[in-house]
Amino acid sequence: MSQKTGKKFAAAAAQVEDRGYTLDEAIHLVQKIKFAKFDETVEVHMRLGVDPKHADQMVRGTIVLPNGLGRSKKVLVIAGGPDKIQEALNNGADYAGGEEMVTRIMSEGWIDYDAVIATPDMMRSVGRLGKVLGPRGLMPNPKTGTVTTDVVKAIQETKAGKVEFRVDKTGVIHAPLGKVSFDTAKLIENANSLIGAVVRAKPSAAKGKYVKTVTLCSTMGPGIPLDVATFNAKPVA
Repeated sequence: MSQKTGKKFAAAAAQVEDRGYTLDEAIHLVQKIKFAKFDETVEVHMRLGVDPKHADQMVRGTIVLPNGLGRSKKVLVIAGGPDKIQEALNNGADYAGGEEMVTRIMSEGWIDYDAVIATPDMMRSVGRLGKVLGPRGLMPNPKTGTVTTDVVKAIQETKAGKVEFRVDKTGVIHAPLGKVSFDTAKLIENANSLIGAVVRAKPSAAKGKYVKTVTLCSTMGPGIPLDVATFNAKPVA
């Protein structure tokens, strides 16, 4: 980190008090202390009281943010048959194909897309892409609506700002909420929607305090801790 960036980060961090903020306060502060020259993404990081090594404590899901993410995702559709491929291209897919897409990814390590949607009949081939797509969170999955025969709906939801959240091996969820330049009320609405979806996804096997910490930040900015009491008391609307 350069000295210039370091000084700016330190100045921003100095404005974060040692306390739990309300969601509204945190969003306002993220926007106030931003310092990067580009339009940063606002992120949420949630540490949960689950042990993801146990299948019955896995937390994952999707939500279409009411105000989108501020950018259109590049979507790859891997489908069986020329009709389905053309349907995908006609309805907003940036790339669409069949076995040739699988071959390209395997041979070139091609990852110039933000989401992958596959039809069920292609999953035997797509399954071979786990080592490339899995670590990047791009592997199609029926639970997240990315393995489907309704590719049009899946493309539309992805383009509209569908976010997939999944707890990592340390029990933390990382997810984007939008851009720093968004209207404050829209960022708050997005944050409420996503945090609420995570709260509602609490596994029945999870015991004790479910939401341990929630931190908001921009891409380059310091973390701002939230008061988690309200998230453990009841689902966020």
